[in-house]
Amino acid sequence: MKIFIMSILVSLALAEPTIYLNEEFLTESYKTQWVESTFKGADQGKFTWTAGKFYNDAEKDKGIQTSQDAKFYGISKKFDKAFSNEGKKLVIQFQVKHEQTIDCGGGYVKLVGSNFEQDKFHGETPYHIMFGPDICGLSTKKVHVIFNYKGQNLLIKKDIKCKDDEFTHVYTLIVNPDNTYEVLIDNEKVESGSLEDDWDFLAPKKIKDPNAKKPEDWEDNEKIDDITDKKPEEWDKPKTIPDPKAKKPEDWDDEMDGEWEAPQIDNPEYKGEWKPKQIDNPKYKGPWVHPEIPNPDYKPDTNLYVYKDIGAIGFDLWQVKSGTIFDNILLTDDPAYAKKYAEQTWKVTADGEKKMKDKQDEIERKRAEEEEAKKKEEEKKKEEEKKTQEATKTDEKKDEEDLTKTEL
Repeated sequence: MKIFIMSILVSLALAEPTIYLNEEFLTESYKTQWVESTFKGADQGKFTWTAGKFYNDAEKDKGIQTSQDAKFYGISKKFDKAFSNEGKKLVIQFQVKHEQTIDCGGGYVKLVGSNFEQDKFHGETPYHIMFGPDICGLSTKKVHVIFNYKGQNLLIKKDIKCKDDEFTHVYTLIVNPDNTYEVLIDNEKVESGSLEDDWDFLAPKKIKDPNAKKPEDWEDNEKIDDITDKKPEEWDKPKTIPDPKAKKPEDWDDEMDGEWEAPQIDNPEYKGEWKPKQIDNPKYKGPWVHPEIPNPDYKPDTNLYVYKDIGAIGFDLWQVKSGTIFDNILLTDDPAYAKKYAEQTWKVTADGEKKMKDKQDEIERKRAEEEEAKKKEEEKKKEEEKKTQEATKTDEKKDEEDLTKTEL
């Protein structure tokens, strides 16, 4: 019995998630732990603490918001103790709200090592992982998932679309110790796969055999010209001909204007360039496939996912139009916990802010309708006044004409 109870206790202990960071920005005390970069000087934008224009809870939904247009933004928080994700899952999750309906700018987060100066945090600061949405115009609306491996920043080879509306969304990256990953948006999986397959961490396993060459007699043309097909004798017709309806102008002077020629028109009998018909190639062997051999430079690595020194997290961004709010940042080793946390935070916020935004839009719609009605009423009033003035002028003119006739 004791062994059974101990087993349950051990299982419960193992089930407890490790929370490396849970930042909800509930009070302004976050400013004592988060450091804003000053690296860009006058071009460095400031973060403000706010829930924005529409929200579910004015206090709980407060986050940090970009506040100045066409600025760089940098802010980071160092952990009390750096950690490694070796042998464990790593979950990066945070909320993004592009309240301004962003036209061009980033909304991603970076995991950084311990050794960097926070007030100089900028785009060239080395990082481990960069994850989150990036939008610029109509062509770029993607989720970045970038891993640093041996000093190189590696971009994912897949295209993951991000959300581009003005509401709050939650982005989740799960990195597994078996070198696989998942990307979730609003708690729904949008992409997954293998680190080795979807990034260029390693040299390819196989390469084309440098000694192999396509045989000279290899036929890879499925169709060939029919040599028995002959061009009809009446085929060749000029593309254009002189217009038979054109006539030499009567005032045309050959000495002054040169010899007259009728303008050219498309020849209705022109058939284009003749080509023999195609037939199956009896020697066709199909596409030649270059043989591959094992790549001598390929070296497997079971620790692609590992980062020994995860010491800080930060936002390093450029935004043309400011207004993005970041909130509820979570770093853990438990995807199930992260999913539940998102339901308790993002889902509640998303439902509430949508209702508030709908009410605001309805008020704005009614205000616009009232202003339009008022404008039309004023225009109608002005038109009536104009008609009255014109009628008055007409009556006065008629009275003057009558008076003149009387005097005469």
